Amino acid sequence: MSHLLHRRAALGAMQSLLGAGSPALAQARTPAVEPIRLALIESLSGPFANTGEAVHRNLVWAVERVNARGGVRTAGGPRPLELLRFDNKGQTEETLAMLRAAIDNGARVVLQGNSSSAAAALIDTIDKHNARDPQRRVLFLNYSAVDPALTNAGCSYWHFRFDAHADMRMTALMQLLQEDVQLARIYLIGQDYSFGHAVLREARQQLAARRPDVAIVGDELHPVGRVKDFMPYAVKIKASGAQAVLTGNWGNDLTLLVKAARDAGFDGRFYTFYGNALGVPAAIGDAGIGKVVAVADWLPNLPTPESAAFYRAFRQRFPRPQDDYVHLRMQLMIEALAQAIERAGGDDAAMLAQALEQADVTLAGQRGRMRADDHQFQQPLAVGLMERQGAPGVPFDVEGSGYGFRVVRRIDARSAAMPHSCKMARPAH
Repeated sequence: MSHLLHRRAALGAMQSLLGAGSPALAQARTPAVEPIRLALIESLSGPFANTGEAVHRNLVWAVERVNARGGVRTAGGPRPLELLRFDNKGQTEETLAMLRAAIDNGARVVLQGNSSSAAAALIDTIDKHNARDPQRRVLFLNYSAVDPALTNAGCSYWHFRFDAHADMRMTALMQLLQEDVQLARIYLIGQDYSFGHAVLREARQQLAARRPDVAIVGDELHPVGRVKDFMPYAVKIKASGAQAVLTGNWGNDLTLLVKAARDAGFDGRFYTFYGNALGVPAAIGDAGIGKVVAVADWLPNLPTPESAAFYRAFRQRFPRPQDDYVHLRMQLMIEALAQAIERAGGDDAAMLAQALEQADVTLAGQRGRMRADDHQFQQPLAVGLMERQGAPGVPFDVEGSGYGFRVVRRIDARSAAMPHSCKMARPAH
């Protein structure tokens, strides 16, 4: 089966990268030492394959770092982490099929993020599986599915989110939008699924509260991953007289949208969740300088020595420009997991969940802590503005494009936090 080949390939790659003299390598080669298996379930083919591969690179790097220091300490001795790949082809049904395959292959920790619809299905299925099969319970670590419902009404004891949810990101974006005194007309556009709906709903609410003088001249949703030509949307945006576009689009749905807008002659701002990578700066070019805004947990041009060293280390590990796009939150997620495994003494899901509720990790100067009440990670956020590389505050570009993001606002974890409506159902252990 393909997932078995992926598993063997992943372990083999991990071993070769660690080097012959590494303690983790010796453990991985010792049959008596069983690795702790983490199952990545992502779009590794199809229109969003680039997002899945970017995630995979981040997790490979994080796992290598843990294994290079000897793996994780457990009650049975040190154990390496092993990252398995499962391709859900961007489909919810395939996501659940891959979950079953992952469990059958011994994974007790599932990692997923690109698609809140898939994340919601995973939460529901894992809740039922864990109740039905307590000997094989699994934990779900979410690094990118940011529909706010997942840690509010849809919260689960077995699910932990390490990204800021859509309402948190929107609140950060609005800090800049509020200051755009020239803005009078804005166009809202998003992907037609739970996350896209959540983004536009929150945008309408926050615009009404913070900038009631701004007219919404467009408000629409489009199919996810199926639009090949965004020119009809771009023509409508330009014809509307909008001075800015606000979108939560990600992956090719964002790249193609901004490219079409550029080609249509739209010269307004883009307020985005994900405009800082995966082809967007290159697609929009000079037209994006001073006009594309992105919000993230961290940006490469954060002006601290620790941040710069962290980014340089990632680019040394993945030097090809197309392999750029590092996520600090994913690194913190694996560090939090390693910390929890050592605290729990192993990978029992129930004990891991208890330990993860206390997660408090710092890397490259960025500290993140898990909020036990709703399993929403609390961390700083950064807002960046696209500029040419070499401009003040922009030593690093994105994917070799010649454009990077100058950090114009940093929001501490306390200010980024939002209230929740989660009523956590905790299982009897």
